[in-house]
Amino acid sequence: MSIEPEAPVMPFGALEPPYYAVVFTTVRTEDQSGYRETNARMEELVKNVPGYLGLDHAQNPGGLGITVAYFRDADALTEWRTNLEHRAAQKRGRAEWYQSYSLHVAKVERSSGFVRARTAGSGSPGDTE
Repeated sequence: MSIEPEAPVMPFGALEPPYYAVVFTTVRTEDQSGYRETNARMEELVKNVPGYLGLDHAQNPGGLGITVAYFRDADALTEWRTNLEHRAAQKRGRAEWYQSYSLHVAKVERSSGFVRARTAGSGSPGDTE
């Protein structure tokens, strides 16, 4: 058990449009051998793409996973889509890790967000109690 406080769960923040959102929705197979390592490597690689902004990810107990990656422009998307290591991971994903998936690319024209103000005693990071 860690004594470190857990990072708050928050969505990736609103950005100044326009930018692109790539929505990758998956159902995985039972055999996930090597998936974690490959996923960690892809997250490391995408951070080096100029124009990569961040991502959100969620997985429900039934196995549906949704990852939304954000990119500043189409050039950033192209660089990520054509990265050779990423292409090899995609191929392995289709062969081993995904029962099904869908991919949607959208140009975001409007973006907003909300974060509830922290209150004293909430136990949130930054509290002074």
